[in-house]
Amino acid sequence: MQFPLLSRGGLLEKLMSESTKEDGSVCILQLSDIPGGAKAFELVAKFCYGVRFELTPLNVVTLRCASEYLQMTNEYGEGNLVSQTESFLNDVFANWTDTIKALETCEEVLSYAEELHIVSRCINSLAMKACNDSKLLNWPVMENGNDNTMGADVWNGISTGTKPQPMTDDWWYEDVSFLSLPLYKRLIQAVEAGGMRSENISGALVFYAKKYVPLMNRQSSFKDATHVKSGSNPSEADQRALLEEIVELLPKQKGVTETRFLLRLLRTAMMLQASPACRVNLEGRVGLQLDQATLDDLLIPNIGTSLADRH
Repeated sequence: MQFPLLSRGGLLEKLMSESTKEDGSVCILQLSDIPGGAKAFELVAKFCYGVRFELTPLNVVTLRCASEYLQMTNEYGEGNLVSQTESFLNDVFANWTDTIKALETCEEVLSYAEELHIVSRCINSLAMKACNDSKLLNWPVMENGNDNTMGADVWNGISTGTKPQPMTDDWWYEDVSFLSLPLYKRLIQAVEAGGMRSENISGALVFYAKKYVPLMNRQSSFKDATHVKSGSNPSEADQRALLEEIVELLPKQKGVTETRFLLRLLRTAMMLQASPACRVNLEGRVGLQLDQATLDDLLIPNIGTSLADRH
């Protein structure tokens, strides 16, 4: 008797043949390390048994990795899952919003997604679109961070249904701000390599820093800087690590980043006890464009201890 789940995957077929007992007793296979876990395997099983399900940008990456892991190539049945998920991925890369969603899900199966170059393909696709003239391309974008992803039957093609929106130079800042720092850093490096204007790179980093370093947002003035309340914000260590990465990514050219923002970064770096290299970097940047600063910007508190040590 032929079982679709076994006949369509090389790994399962191999494991079953190696584990079959001569007395015909029950054989139990364990696949604890399958990419995407039980949810991915459930969808794989549905595919093998002809149960229709929706292939979307939110599950295609895990399915692509799972199908590779299970060796579900065309050598094991016609139109197998590797080729179908790969085809769907190529369509996803044509859409800005769906590529972001796919990239975010890469973190669930990161080592597999890296090995299959899915992460780099997502980042390159986003960088290409961000670097092109968005006003001409009119790429679909997310609306206020809402999930407007497309879906498709696993046997059908792909359609977006997302309406183009008028765009400005900062149209992509919020969309990509939902990425984790490692992925965001790689995207920034990719858009820089793709010829993105330094002003736009700086603008995106400013947006990201304001979103994830809440301590900096409470420092609109020197007076506010000494009254920071604790809450459910990221830890000082997390904010410090992010701030140091942001400083390294900021374009080096004079005047590209506003002096006020650089000074706010410097104040926050001092309060978070950022590395000496980070503070020296910021001091040097500020010094080059000090003539653009206001008196209020220049008032920097002398803080020798971390916020946790202050009473």
